[in-house]
Amino acid sequence: MRKRFIIPFIFFVISVVIIDACSYSNRATKRLLKASASTQFDMVIVPGVPFEHFTWSRTMKGRIYWAKYLYDKGIAKNLMFSGSSVATPYYEATIMALYAEAIGVPREHIFTETRAEHSTENIYYSYRKAKKLGFHKIAIASDPFQTKLLGRFTRKKVSPDIALLPFVIDTMRVLEATMTNPTIDYKQAFNKDFVALNKREGFWKRLRGTRGLNMDTAAYR
Repeated sequence: MRKRFIIPFIFFVISVVIIDACSYSNRATKRLLKASASTQFDMVIVPGVPFEHFTWSRTMKGRIYWAKYLYDKGIAKNLMFSGSSVATPYYEATIMALYAEAIGVPREHIFTETRAEHSTENIYYSYRKAKKLGFHKIAIASDPFQTKLLGRFTRKKVSPDIALLPFVIDTMRVLEATMTNPTIDYKQAFNKDFVALNKREGFWKRLRGTRGLNMDTAAYR
């Protein structure tokens, strides 16, 4: 192998190992869903995804359709989408709520949390807001990678009672056949005062935020 290819190859291998180590297997996701299938959660939290190029990404679409699946199955009574305007001028939570309503989730069962700028904050702020609103049985729904990555933080820093409901890949493959691309009024989610996070904060502060060290612990009390 030529020297100029060695370093990129090493980084590729490391990335694959990290992703595999931080992601639930299909068997594990099925087990988690089966364990929760008989439970009706008052609120299921769905972490945000940036809204780019005026359309939803495959990741955003997957999270929203998975949330709808949980709602349709009666596992989720309500959904809370979380995310501020972090990388683009659109509140991620509002965009996702608009898409969720467009694909059939009733508006009265959709909630938003628009303070969070990191995945850790998605969980912390949404949990606090859900509790303040009077919801008690709470779960997180996201892709297997993010769910496992946030699992330890959720249990140690937020609450050990929060259930984890990552995608079941086999189920998502079936859902993909039914997925549509509805039109939404994305201007409703526009933040006129937007400044990208990487322009407001330096690298080290953003890293602290990723680790959940910049949270406003007084939020949603």
